[in-house]
Amino acid sequence: MAKTVIYKFGGASVKDAVAVRNLADILRNRLRKNMVIVISAMGKTTNGIENLISSKLANQDFYQNSTILKSQHLAICQELFAENHSIFSKVENLFIQLNHDLEKPLSPENYDEFYDRVICYGELLATHIVMEYLCSVDQIVVWKDARELIQTDSGFRFAKINWEQTKKKCESQLLPVLEQFPVVTQGFIGSDAKGRTTTLGREGSDFTAAILASSLNASSVTIWKDVPGILNADPKRFPNTQLFEELEYRQAAEMTYYGASVIHPKTIKPLANLGIPLFVKSFLNPGASGTKIFSEAKSHQIPTIILKEKQILVSFKVKDFTFIEESHIHAVYDQLQQLKLRVNMLQTSAISISIVIDVQLFKLEKLLSQLKPQFEIRYNEGLTLLTILHPNPTVIAEQVAGLEIFLEQSTRTTYQVVCRTD
Repeated sequence: MAKTVIYKFGGASVKDAVAVRNLADILRNRLRKNMVIVISAMGKTTNGIENLISSKLANQDFYQNSTILKSQHLAICQELFAENHSIFSKVENLFIQLNHDLEKPLSPENYDEFYDRVICYGELLATHIVMEYLCSVDQIVVWKDARELIQTDSGFRFAKINWEQTKKKCESQLLPVLEQFPVVTQGFIGSDAKGRTTTLGREGSDFTAAILASSLNASSVTIWKDVPGILNADPKRFPNTQLFEELEYRQAAEMTYYGASVIHPKTIKPLANLGIPLFVKSFLNPGASGTKIFSEAKSHQIPTIILKEKQILVSFKVKDFTFIEESHIHAVYDQLQQLKLRVNMLQTSAISISIVIDVQLFKLEKLLSQLKPQFEIRYNEGLTLLTILHPNPTVIAEQVAGLEIFLEQSTRTTYQVVCRTD
């Protein structure tokens, strides 16, 4: 049997009717059995559903914005399908279910579980629309619910994969279908042992592609983006970027760790473990070679600039005249682990610990309340973490000119500052 290949299309590649048609064009000469196509929510749909959750949390009306979101999806369908097509009733029914779930009780205590139950509708809508459109243009694919395949723990919003169960389900439920047809499924979502929807972290569809590739021992994964491949900086923010034609797994993982948004941070490890190559290609120029990530790639020393926005700098200062010890660091990290907060930067001095974390609703308040008895705490919000890999003095000087710098850190291969940008 031929080995499976995984294609992943992000939100920008299915943002409107033109994009969906372009996806079908990309697949026209590539679609075959033993292919899994992982699809993200359309365009800014995830942001739209997050706004509905925020309205619900504030006890405001969410129905009007839900109707707007539904109209946007139906408008895409009107451009793609005949008016009597069954997709229209599917979209209507999914929004009925979405509103029903939004009507359930929501509080800071059940926020993460509520979020996962509601946010998945973006992926469900996108995959139904894409699947139906492909079939309508004689590219026959089968729709599959990723929650029946990706098994996780109950760590809502940042669920951990049950690799053994996921592999079993992929082998029993996915492989038999793939022997007959290509499959369309959702990125970002899974389910726990009780069947409750979980998510894998924001932008987690890349990780879904890697999970399925690992579980099926696929021959390759291709992520289709709106950029030519992996670049040494965000082309929307920096001129004269350079394309990496190839990257070694470790270098790619390092870039994602520091916040490079082209690939989800957890994507690389399961692929590297099995030596499965990862291609990052442009859906705007599908014939171009893009970037290949694999074990034999040549290493490089090109300065790479990564910006991570919406950061919070939190400093914990000991209250008495003792110095920072391991027990203080353990106390902070224990709370970070319980709250599922990832540290993007850490710095210690004689009397304080400073960490940089992402913004997450309710998490900062919980962290402060737990650690206030032990520390004097200060924090700054709305900051940016600038990381330069393989820096040189000229690049550093160019990037930090005029910035208000709160924290600075440098090693032989990495330079980082926490700063406020305009």
